[in-house]
Amino acid sequence: MSAQPVRPSLVKWLGYVVGRTLPVEYNDWVRNDLTGRHAAARHILRNELVFSPFFIAALFLPGPWILRLSTLALGLILGTFYTVAYMKPQREGRLLAHGLPADLLTAHEAIRHDQERLSFEHEYRSGGVDLSGSRLPPTPRSPEPRYL
Repeated sequence: MSAQPVRPSLVKWLGYVVGRTLPVEYNDWVRNDLTGRHAAARHILRNELVFSPFFIAALFLPGPWILRLSTLALGLILGTFYTVAYMKPQREGRLLAHGLPADLLTAHEAIRHDQERLSFEHEYRSGGVDLSGSRLPPTPRSPEPRYL
């Protein structure tokens, strides 16, 4: 990955926001956009931008302002809910569409995965010896369930 990924122009970025695939020279930028720092926040903002015409239309509905603002708030809440709920499948789909592996992890997921792997190896593969070579105390086990 290059030091500074090439950023798409505004027109290409807007196409990317609505689902178009960017040319290959933008793959580093796409990888960073979907898996880099603040990828979740960028995903939410990108999808809220797609919903923005509906939010603006809610302001022009007939009726009192409180009803219009309530409709806008409901749209924001529902839009954000579904955006967050389908974040991972959308990220995988965008990665595949750009020819990148779908199982790329975000920085946070990679750290968590490494911690879980180290914890597993420490628990089950170290043979009771920590990295300094000293013997570890036995891990307390929960008692076997008793059935009547």
